[in-house]
Amino acid sequence: MSPTSSPSGPSVPAPAPGSSLSAVRRRRELAEAVDADVVDVLVVGLGATGAGVALDAAARGLSVVAVDAHDLAFGTSRWSSKLIHGGLRYLASGQLDVAHESAVERGVLMERTAPHLVRAQPFVLPLTPSVSRGQASLAWAGFRAGDALRLAARTSRATLPAPRRLSAVEARHLTPSVRPGGLRGGLLSWDGRVTDDARLVTALARTAAAHGAKILTRVRALELGGSTARVRDELTGEQGEIRARAIINASGVWAGGLVDGIRIRPSRGTHLVLRADLLGPLPAGLHIPIPGETNRFVLVLPQDDGRVYVGLTDEPVDGDIPDVPEVPESDIGFLLDVLGSALDTPVRRHDVVGAFAGLRPLLDTAPTRSTDPARTSDISRRHAVLTSDEGVVTVVGGKLTTYRRMAQDAVDAAVEARGLRAGDSTTASLPLVGAAAPHRLGALTAPGHLVRRYGTEAPAVHALGTRDPRLNEPVVPGNPLTRGALLWAALHEGALDEADLLDRRTRIGLVPQDRAAAVTAAREALDAAAAQPA
Repeated sequence: MSPTSSPSGPSVPAPAPGSSLSAVRRRRELAEAVDADVVDVLVVGLGATGAGVALDAAARGLSVVAVDAHDLAFGTSRWSSKLIHGGLRYLASGQLDVAHESAVERGVLMERTAPHLVRAQPFVLPLTPSVSRGQASLAWAGFRAGDALRLAARTSRATLPAPRRLSAVEARHLTPSVRPGGLRGGLLSWDGRVTDDARLVTALARTAAAHGAKILTRVRALELGGSTARVRDELTGEQGEIRARAIINASGVWAGGLVDGIRIRPSRGTHLVLRADLLGPLPAGLHIPIPGETNRFVLVLPQDDGRVYVGLTDEPVDGDIPDVPEVPESDIGFLLDVLGSALDTPVRRHDVVGAFAGLRPLLDTAPTRSTDPARTSDISRRHAVLTSDEGVVTVVGGKLTTYRRMAQDAVDAAVEARGLRAGDSTTASLPLVGAAAPHRLGALTAPGHLVRRYGTEAPAVHALGTRDPRLNEPVVPGNPLTRGALLWAALHEGALDEADLLDRRTRIGLVPQDRAAAVTAAREALDAAAAQPA
């Protein structure tokens, strides 16, 4: 793909070949897909799993159309803790297969497919007076078991360092906000962390597009049959049919609304957003034990953008599934209370500058809801691939870390059920857009905050400023998001409106005050992208 010319200055740097998503491409490919020839696979849902399905199928040489009623990463995939975790908590509950699968998939992301987006994150469990010596011993045994999982998954020690015990001085150095009184030391462990979960989904969708998949946002699936789907363009209201040899339902918490017999029991995970200066320097994240719980922690997660996330809850949700879950005050109070049990710095309600909640799409396997006493925190995180009587394949459950394996299993099921001619999955070794080895990323001529979000495309994003220096300026003081990043998202990442830019391609929207300050820049980016020649 050649650079896009601009009448007022130098050409705009090009993205990875064939991966550019734009409003123009969407219109063209929607017209090609609706009421047209049959495709091999139709994917419904463009969260991490759906985008992963689109990539897996396209990389096998299958023709693919993938639709979402809203946008990339609109649902659960943008509301995670941003952790790519090795499945330690599943060891404690005896889910050895889930734990091993998580560790394997973490290694795939960190070492092969997305090392630009997923890196090692240190965590400290402070041994405060509220953590008994028995609890500390149990946690240490768990961290050692987690390291054994790393070894079994063949993830290198260079990628994930070993856990170790910390003195009180070392614990205070890594987590200076912890209350010093009675502190016995700490336990240091490591896990994977994604720079931005929504950016991971964007990279998946663009990589799928580079392999020929049609990625169509704002296209709602109204009804699914064995080989046809009635869809509606949410921008124009026009309806039509997409015909496919196989249909894969990857719509997450909404999966049961499209296929009969699928029962989802959503679990709400809430996070708080704090300003980083409230807690001071945080070289490591925190595991804070939840009082009265054996194997549950509240996480304090420092981000690269001057914010800190605190999460998370695990509460069952009944009733209709909202497009954007609301955060109840009870969740906020719970998280603040747990913070108060360990931190020297008081964190009050007015310090919470933002909050978000995601709904985990857990498969409800109970005979009836009324006789199921299990909390959602006790429901297995195993994923399930189910094929309806009409042949629609639905993939549900699981978690962000294991999206790739979920996608592989779903495509395998569709290939078998519909007799498609396709090879084995290649996604365990297929780099996503922007991926490169750490030494290559470190040699790029671009600011580090861009490299951590765009990988090898960071120089192209930064080079937008050669034609307009304002594009390398921050959108909001104190946040690294630049105007050029907004323009890049509008030009090449399929962003169609302000919400796409502020709430998914970037995460400026997690703090309402910052979002309001960035709206004008988002509008300018959309206008500038629309003015570019097609």
